[in-house]
Amino acid sequence: MAEKTRIVSIDIMRGLTLFLMLFVNDLYVKGVPQWMVHTKANVDGMGLADWVFPGFLFMVGMSIPFAIKARANKGDSKLKISGHILLRTISLLIIGVLMFNSGRLNPELSGINEQLWAILMYVSVFLIWNQYPLNPSYRKIYLGLKIIGILGLVMLAVVFHAGTAENVSWLKTGWWGILGLIGWGYLAAAFAYLLIGNKIPGILFAWLFFVALNILSELGLLNFLNPVQPVLGTLIGGNTPSVVLAGLLFSLVFQSLLKSGYKKLLISIILLGGLSIIIGFILRNWFIISKIKATPSWGMLCNGISILLFAVVFLIADVWKKTGWAKLFNWVGQNSLTTYLAPDIVYYSIWGLGLHVFFYKQDSNMILAVAGSIVWALLMVLFSVLLSRFKIRLKL
Repeated sequence: MAEKTRIVSIDIMRGLTLFLMLFVNDLYVKGVPQWMVHTKANVDGMGLADWVFPGFLFMVGMSIPFAIKARANKGDSKLKISGHILLRTISLLIIGVLMFNSGRLNPELSGINEQLWAILMYVSVFLIWNQYPLNPSYRKIYLGLKIIGILGLVMLAVVFHAGTAENVSWLKTGWWGILGLIGWGYLAAAFAYLLIGNKIPGILFAWLFFVALNILSELGLLNFLNPVQPVLGTLIGGNTPSVVLAGLLFSLVFQSLLKSGYKKLLISIILLGGLSIIIGFILRNWFIISKIKATPSWGMLCNGISILLFAVVFLIADVWKKTGWAKLFNWVGQNSLTTYLAPDIVYYSIWGLGLHVFFYKQDSNMILAVAGSIVWALLMVLFSVLLSRFKIRLKL
């Protein structure tokens, strides 16, 4: 494979995991099979929903070398790339915290309806981080829209109140929300790659470091770091950064094996996936498989599943050149943030207007419940495609 050839399976896999995120997030838990939904915190096991998010994190890690190399090839210095990494991380953390807190808002204390607050928040996010067309004639208008978005978020943060009249609270970080977790994982992996580069042993060490943190954290040996947990808990816990770094490490190994031919490459990555799953089950002797607890056994199993699924997609899309089936996933993979956030605007609008759209969310007909969520996920993907037609596309 020529060095400049785009590996389409990376975008397809990222799009597939995001589509599945939309699907499992919409599932009505009481009406669908248990293997599709999240497993409870103290239960040793995992379902489809427990793999989807780490699957996306893994693909974030796989994409990092390509993204940073692209910026370096454009002439960006390491200092400028560092600034981009920090800005992107801060953006993800801000959006993640706002999303996390949207469900905490007390309408009476805040003086604004919960659904309206959320809709205005998402609209502001789109105004700030939209990728506006490169048209000098409208530059001031685009700048004005960004300023309106920033002022919107500031005002929404000012009026935000949670809790009760006797115990009022403001925005809090909590677990940072999905985008916040992605931000912390991306920060660790991106700076690791920026500092270490393509040196596989160095990235392997960085990955093992966060795996060790994950193990030590689960054993309760890092409790002395509790004072900084509210801010740095995701990094200290180790799990999220380790999954993103696993994707980064696999990406480098994958690229190094490309020259050896497809057959040897596929055999090697299948063995890597199988090894990761075996390690996961070995770790299960000490740590249950739990997404909620973010255990190292769960992380290793998810990495193995991601590698094996990627091997299948790579075989079909890049080796056999069969990509027609995945055009939509490919598009989603290249517009992941828009596709992930846009459906929430629709959700809150439907809830705010009291529309009875989610008739399929019931527990008497399992097929209807599952099919309804599949259709919903497809419609939300098409909604993001429609937004892109109107030049509405998020990019951090």
